[in-house]
Amino acid sequence: MLIEHHNERYFVLDDPELTDAEYDELVGKLARIERENPDLASDSSPTGRVGGEVSTVFAPVRHATPMMSLDKTTSYDELLAWGRRMERLGAATLAYTCELKIDGLALSLLYEDGRLVKAATRGDGDTGEDVTANVATVSAIPAELFLGGSTQAGDSRTHSSKGAVPSRVEVRGELYMPIAAFDELNRRQGEAGARQFINPRNAAAGSLRQKDPAVTAGRDLAFWAYQLGALDGGPSFTRHSETLAWMRSAGLSVNPHIELVEGLDLVDAYCRSWQERRHTLDYEIDGVVVKVDDLAERSELGSTSRAPRWAIAYKFPPEEKTTRLVDIMVSIGRTGKATPFAVLEPVIVGGARVSLATLHNQDQVRAKDVRPGDTVVVRRAGDVIPEVRGPLSALRPEGLPEWSFPTRCPVCGESLVRSDGESDTFCVNESCPAQLVARITHFASRGAMDIEHLGESTVRQFVRAGLLGDVADIYGLDFERVASFEGWAAISVVNLQTAVETSKARPLANLLVGLSIRHLGATGSQLLARRFGHLDAIAAASAEELASVEGVGQVIGASVAGYFSLPANRVVIDRLRDAGVNFAGPADVLVPQVLAGLSIVVTGTLSRWTREEAEAALEARGARSPGSVTKRTALVVAGRDPGSAKLAKATELGVRIVDEDAFEELLERGLPDT
Repeated sequence: MLIEHHNERYFVLDDPELTDAEYDELVGKLARIERENPDLASDSSPTGRVGGEVSTVFAPVRHATPMMSLDKTTSYDELLAWGRRMERLGAATLAYTCELKIDGLALSLLYEDGRLVKAATRGDGDTGEDVTANVATVSAIPAELFLGGSTQAGDSRTHSSKGAVPSRVEVRGELYMPIAAFDELNRRQGEAGARQFINPRNAAAGSLRQKDPAVTAGRDLAFWAYQLGALDGGPSFTRHSETLAWMRSAGLSVNPHIELVEGLDLVDAYCRSWQERRHTLDYEIDGVVVKVDDLAERSELGSTSRAPRWAIAYKFPPEEKTTRLVDIMVSIGRTGKATPFAVLEPVIVGGARVSLATLHNQDQVRAKDVRPGDTVVVRRAGDVIPEVRGPLSALRPEGLPEWSFPTRCPVCGESLVRSDGESDTFCVNESCPAQLVARITHFASRGAMDIEHLGESTVRQFVRAGLLGDVADIYGLDFERVASFEGWAAISVVNLQTAVETSKARPLANLLVGLSIRHLGATGSQLLARRFGHLDAIAAASAEELASVEGVGQVIGASVAGYFSLPANRVVIDRLRDAGVNFAGPADVLVPQVLAGLSIVVTGTLSRWTREEAEAALEARGARSPGSVTKRTALVVAGRDPGSAKLAKATELGVRIVDEDAFEELLERGLPDT
């Protein structure tokens, strides 16, 4: 009964209460019980059926040939064991088509004499829903096929096909929503105060199952064809790869990443490669479908009651899980920005234990309508920070109140302010302890003044003890008192004292970064340091003069001018001057431009450089350091735990990937010839 309930939520109502991985786990548990206790299995068991019940919103369509499901595995060993069974039953070395498993909605498209006459969902495998009117609005699905070299009216393209022109063609494929379209749809839903979709698959299904086709037409849906279900009066094929080529020639969209490979080693390599590269695509995939390519071999292998034996779906590790939202709290950053975050019952997502997740800002909390006590979907994709995608509304306890963004800072109690036209809310109390700890910690970070041994916990200890009230206090620390604190041995105090003294010579750009001026980052700080050459000149410049520096602009210019106009900030600057902190700049003005004009991407954690320092060093030598890999990228510098999408893109484009040692040699000598 539990699986039947979730089948209805998923297949009929498009409002699931479990993620795909959790549903698969539930069905897998039932299958194991039935294998161990055959007398408990029945013909009506969900393990022997495809899909769920058919919605009554649309007319039923009986499939001429059942739309079967696929056997699934999450283990490479099981995948290879399946392949070895195929090879024992077939040729010594079989050819396989490896296809991306699109996370969408299965469709059957029936063409008669080249014209689309019927479109149906998979439904329960035998009977689907007639969604012809809605599918007709999807521009990615052709209303007519290009057959026999014919040219359609108003289109100069011609396509040839193998053999005769078929009178009847059934095409099977996956309807999906691109990620960019999904994000845009949720943005519009949020602005309209409507429910947001949790993931692109549900957005695609919900967009298709609309009573009004005009709603479907307003959604940017796409389609990949992956199989022929029927072909009457047309060409004959001996291989699945030939059918894919024929569908492509007929004007259907066939995924460009499908590969025909021979042997299980290449199947394994394909699966592993796309598991790493899954986030380089503009659509979501949750695995790879592997099919025996030879159609005669397929016929010999046959099917079970629910799935063909000649195909298997390898499912990637899940990146979404459900868990309970315990609370929504607000953190205060160094600029006073108030950011809501979710406190979760711990759950393993994407291979990591997640107990906290971002909620971005006040508007996102409202748009997603998440509430403490909700069961929520949590997503962690690769190296992306975990986020709450949305609640499972059907599981919401009755009477659960909406969460309201606080009007006062949770740390200092002062008012929180949101300016007109901005999505962020700020604590405007410069003396807020949370801001103070964050600002001083940032000032001491490697990307700023690089004061080793002065991390967040130490800063918090010193603030509580009254030793630090602003960043200038660092240079007047009472080290004798520090030595009296528990855990501070004499050598630790000396090390901190040395680090503080050394930091006084840091370049002007690093000092600017450390001041936590809103909107001003490492790049802008470098540009201002090079243009003005001294902190006093920057402080004396007008907003217009600052904005005129190429790469700075009005927003940063106004923010910098505003910072130096405040008396309290000028007092801090004077105290830094009195302490002997370097105001002259920039130390790298004479660095040879050995990387001029190159685009070099940094990903992962370097042991001797912060990301900001590495990017600043590249920019000082004339390079650009964008956040993404493109065909213009000259090199990728990879540290520990690099972004898998960036590495995959670099591999795909043939871009060289180097480590930290090679990076430092690069800074000294420039790009090597080979």
